[in-house]
Amino acid sequence: MQINYLALGALALTFVFFGVLYFLDKKKHLDFGILTLLGTGFGIVVGILFKENYTYVAIFGTIYTHVISAMVIPLLLFSIISSITNLGDSIHLKKIGLKSVLFLLLNTLTASVITLIAAVSLKVGTGFAYETVTDYKAKEVPNFLDTLVSLFPQNLASQWSSGEVVPIVAFAIIVAVAYNRAVKTQENIKPFKTFVDAGNKVMGQAVGWIMEFTPYAVLALIARAVGKSSVADLLPLLGILVLAYALCAVQLFGVESLFIRFVAKLNPIYFLKGIAPAAVVAFTSESSIGTIPVTVRQLTKKLGVNEDVASFTAGLGANLGMPGCAGIWPVLLAVFSINVLGISYTPVQYAFLIILALVVSVGTVGVPGTATITATALFAAAGLPVELIVLLSPISMIVDMARTATNVVGAAESAVLVAKTEGLLQEDVYNGIKEKEEQHSITAS
Repeated sequence: MQINYLALGALALTFVFFGVLYFLDKKKHLDFGILTLLGTGFGIVVGILFKENYTYVAIFGTIYTHVISAMVIPLLLFSIISSITNLGDSIHLKKIGLKSVLFLLLNTLTASVITLIAAVSLKVGTGFAYETVTDYKAKEVPNFLDTLVSLFPQNLASQWSSGEVVPIVAFAIIVAVAYNRAVKTQENIKPFKTFVDAGNKVMGQAVGWIMEFTPYAVLALIARAVGKSSVADLLPLLGILVLAYALCAVQLFGVESLFIRFVAKLNPIYFLKGIAPAAVVAFTSESSIGTIPVTVRQLTKKLGVNEDVASFTAGLGANLGMPGCAGIWPVLLAVFSINVLGISYTPVQYAFLIILALVVSVGTVGVPGTATITATALFAAAGLPVELIVLLSPISMIVDMARTATNVVGAAESAVLVAKTEGLLQEDVYNGIKEKEEQHSITAS
């Protein structure tokens, strides 16, 4: 058996960094967000120094993503049923649901439009040397009716195992609404509510414990991402990579901040600071679904969003909207392909492209690789050759990090907007006033 000493060296350095993070956490009580960012920095160092020798280091990130992913569906089931049974008022519930959908789709719309304007203006793809791909197998895209049907529960076991969140959410809503109606006339079903609330608290405790390992997992995931990147594969597509990251940055720091400032009338700096740990986890794990527990934690603990709204909107946002995977990337690829093939597109056709992007954004699965599905769906609907998608596959995974972070921050922003407009946001928590008072009280004592 051949021993990879470089991989062992990477593991040894990783343990040293783990020790530093543990010391700063337990002894210096450093903020969770700062620890997560430090984990990111340490991961970059390991990735650069040891390159592809990340085999042992990556194990920690893989275990973390597996465990946190296993928690998502039961967490959603308990939290959504508990949330809706707590809300009780069906009118209030309808308003929250409709606003969540509206704000999530609005994110996708703005991302699509900004991408279209930038890509068309820069003539992305013009002059690119194109060779037909012969070994690419197009992913099968369900038609509209099949997509619509798949949004509803059929076999919870199979949909649970495949990570289909929307059918699970629909099932939870049906059960919760049924309880709200039945409890008015049947007192003997109240133990069900007690069970659900207890389950919700237990799941919350479990997720909270797992979240403590986030900085360590981020270190491992970043080391793997940096180590597996090949500069040779990226050079021809570097312009697209830079543009994709720039568009994600504009959506994340610009558009979503403007929504926070002018719709919610809140300081966007506090929002970005509060949601940063969730964005980092999304960036490194490339999974909107896997980041849900972190997103809900940051929304409730750091941004003052009502727990029911946070769970509902963040869960829904992992499948619906997704400005990075369903807005920016598919539209960027579409314009790239149009220019590569020299197709003459009219403004009406471009407008139709935006509509298609909105349609395919509904019901996408928030796991790594979602953008390929949405791009395939958009290409098939627009009549573009699907095989062109593979041309950008060398950079797709790297871009997916930024796409997923944009998706998660967009879902969080939607939750803040819903909570603020429904009077379900604690502004003293959002503005950090409550946290400062608690720290002052601890210092004084």
